[in-house]
Amino acid sequence: MSSRPVVLVTGAARRVGREIALHLAASGFDVAVHYRSSKADALTTVLDAQAMGANAAAFQADLADETACRALLPAVVAHFKRIDAVVNNASSFEYDTAATFSFAAMDMHMRANTGPAVLLAQALHDHLKGCIEVGCVVNILDQKLWNPNPDYLSYSLSKAALESATVLLAQALAPQIRVCGVAPGVTLLSGAMTAAEFEKSHALTPLHRSSTPLDIAKAVRFLIDSPAITGTTLLVDGGQHLQAQSRDVMFIANPEK
Repeated sequence: MSSRPVVLVTGAARRVGREIALHLAASGFDVAVHYRSSKADALTTVLDAQAMGANAAAFQADLADETACRALLPAVVAHFKRIDAVVNNASSFEYDTAATFSFAAMDMHMRANTGPAVLLAQALHDHLKGCIEVGCVVNILDQKLWNPNPDYLSYSLSKAALESATVLLAQALAPQIRVCGVAPGVTLLSGAMTAAEFEKSHALTPLHRSSTPLDIAKAVRFLIDSPAITGTTLLVDGGQHLQAQSRDVMFIANPEK
């Protein structure tokens, strides 16, 4: 059994998930690196975490498949013999609007962004039931929930549902599990955004900078390390949520899109 706390980070092969996994590895955690299809990247993250002194391993699962999702946390426990926290970072982010909305788009985002986080919180609670340890779940949300615009409609609905689930699960799973959220702003280039558009969007905040992957990782670690915090979300976005925006920042950075 690991003497270090163990954290499962979903979508940890690349981008923000990788930064979270490596920051936690450097902070004294052993890390379960989840991936769906980026096996090579996941194994690189594992090696980098191990170089920091962590016990790390990669776990493949399509979280949109309920059976695979339910099997993930038991697989982590079988390997590490314990688990203390889950970071629900894996996410789908595809564009639609009220005009192009479909049940298929909504279902895809809900299955990727909302349902797995609830199942993994449930599984962590079941694993720790009766233990003296208190587990922690951190859900990665989005500042646009506090600064809404109708772009990426199905994605936004799935993150809004996850924010509500953060509160409801904090109530339902206490005192065994704390459930918190981190809401990033513009953090990495994504979608059809160009590098120049990203730099412009990243500066469209009161602090003239939005979040970086390390900012998000530090916020996740803070919540895991804070035993009196549950049922709330940290907005880590340079104050982006304070500025009303009628469209997604990608379109503000380039109105011709």
